[in-house]
Amino acid sequence: MRVLVTGGAGFIGANTCRELVDRPEIGQVIALDDLSTGFAANLDDLPVRLVTGSILDRALLAELIDGVDAVIHLAARPSVPRSLADPVASHEANATGTLYLLEACRRAGTYLVAASSSSVYGSVAELPKHEDLATRPMSPYAASKLAAEAQVLAYHSAFGVPTLALRFFNVYGPMQSVGHAYAAVIPAFVDAALRGEPLTVHGDGAQSRDFTYVGTVAQVLADAVVHRITSTVPVNLAYGNRVSLLTLIGKLATLIGHPVEVEHTPARIGDVRESQADSTRLTALFPEVRPVPLDDGLAQTVRWYQGLFRYAEDATSEPVAETEPAHAVG
Repeated sequence: MRVLVTGGAGFIGANTCRELVDRPEIGQVIALDDLSTGFAANLDDLPVRLVTGSILDRALLAELIDGVDAVIHLAARPSVPRSLADPVASHEANATGTLYLLEACRRAGTYLVAASSSSVYGSVAELPKHEDLATRPMSPYAASKLAAEAQVLAYHSAFGVPTLALRFFNVYGPMQSVGHAYAAVIPAFVDAALRGEPLTVHGDGAQSRDFTYVGTVAQVLADAVVHRITSTVPVNLAYGNRVSLLTLIGKLATLIGHPVEVEHTPARIGDVRESQADSTRLTALFPEVRPVPLDDGLAQTVRWYQGLFRYAEDATSEPVAETEPAHAVG
């Protein structure tokens, strides 16, 4: 089996490529990435073919998809704040790019599993979030992901394209980016804690998130392509492990081994207050996947960032975490 991973040089993409190359059913892995938010170095130690290009290049998509059996679609312009700064760019990358990809898959009859986002639930207050709830996006990012998800489901129903739309929640783990304005919360917290700087919390810190370890996500994605799992409805990819940001900070302080200072700032526009997944559909489709518990995933993540800091200290005498601005969804 030959698999194409869009956004394959990013955070989730590179971790997924690692999972795929370990599967005996997978004969070749191709990563497509424009390297705007990913790094080629993420794939240096893997037998993966990297194609530098954009999902907005329809000729390139047709060429690549004609030669593969399945596509894992992770390429996106992530981040709610980034979408507030440039809504059109987010729509083009997330919605239009997905439509172009679906057209190529329709012509080739290729299976597609695509990343949607928990952000599509938006202001809906009910917990846990189940897939039959209304969607009320609160940002251009969320709206663009909902548009992409809707197209994935429509192509399944209208054209018979075998697809699966997975709503990612807050994915975290090794190789996630730090050191830029749009960093996700866990790498931003770990980076600040290791530097001895205050952890910035937007709002009171009581807001909750359903964090999912990237290794669990990669396992689900690999299982999806190996078993060609499809669904006519969206599926949450998270396991209902709701935790507040202040609780998360306490766990990180314990792992790092010293207290951390917290600095509160005003809540951000477009941020969802509470997030927790109903995992009923997910566990029915992927009964063999055992999610990595939050405490174990955080421990692995902190160890990875500590390794980066030790390397940076040896090289420069200054603790600088130089991780790539990689893809993040949720």
